[in-house]
Amino acid sequence: MLLALALSIPTVEVPSTRSPVDKSYRKMLQGIERFKREHALAPQATLRFRLLPRQPGTAMQGIKLKVVGDTSSMDVPIGADNSFTLDYQELLWREDAAVLANRKTLSMTWRAEVRSPGVPDGMRRLGDLRLECLVGMEAGLVSNNAQLFAWLDEFLRSADKVCNDPHGNYLFFTEKPLFSVTLLADERHATLPFHALYAGNPPAAEMPFCDCQVLLDRSYMAPVWDRSWPDDTLLHFEYMDDPPPASLAAPRDRTAALSTLGPPQLSRRFDSGREVWLYQSSPPSHLAPGADGRPHMGEHVLLFDADGITLKSRQRAP
Repeated sequence: MLLALALSIPTVEVPSTRSPVDKSYRKMLQGIERFKREHALAPQATLRFRLLPRQPGTAMQGIKLKVVGDTSSMDVPIGADNSFTLDYQELLWREDAAVLANRKTLSMTWRAEVRSPGVPDGMRRLGDLRLECLVGMEAGLVSNNAQLFAWLDEFLRSADKVCNDPHGNYLFFTEKPLFSVTLLADERHATLPFHALYAGNPPAAEMPFCDCQVLLDRSYMAPVWDRSWPDDTLLHFEYMDDPPPASLAAPRDRTAALSTLGPPQLSRRFDSGREVWLYQSSPPSHLAPGADGRPHMGEHVLLFDADGITLKSRQRAP
């Protein structure tokens, strides 16, 4: 009851002396309350927050985390995977405390992590991700620069808009570099389009302002807004290192791809030296756009290693 009453108090603006990536204790507690209110999305799930690297060379070992107010503070135990929970303390709430880590500004990013039991390795449950998005936005965890990410400028203060809009573009991260994501719900299945991977392939000039900087090849945008997919839908991840290799029909290297397929419509080179190329084909004229308003483009995606040898290939029908 005390927490519920406290959460109704208007948020006081964080003083300008604090770093812009310090997280508001009040907002993170509001995220926890959102988790409780929306628990039907993932009835058996648990919530933790997690720290992830944002910039190259960030040491993710030995991180210390503390909630700091004007006259009080509280140490926050952090797990081996850099995840943690937050306890409520009234004095820290009233002092509009900040959640601080012993790392440089913008060296890390923060996410909510909602996990239901029984989900197989290499998969995530869509209802869990829906709740992660709501909690993450409610808690103020995303720290992209709104000047370059226009969607954030428009939606920054509304978790409902970000998580229920086709253009919300909330980023999730996998544990390993990602090649494809397939949605599975009973007999229905679909592969996410290329634009839902790798943070939508932002221009290189915008990368310093995205909290996906060193996690670009692990980032994806799940269709949390699309209610035609039920909460129990599973997302199956194919990682860049997973078998099988590219089909025998795929070009054997970049040179062969240029010779047979021509230049790709889109390409992306990652810090690992790997590179993905996208070839697109227009959909039939009778095929209506998808629920997000985008046309159903056909896709042929190639993954090359640092030497230009084809590692994987996949095709997606319009």
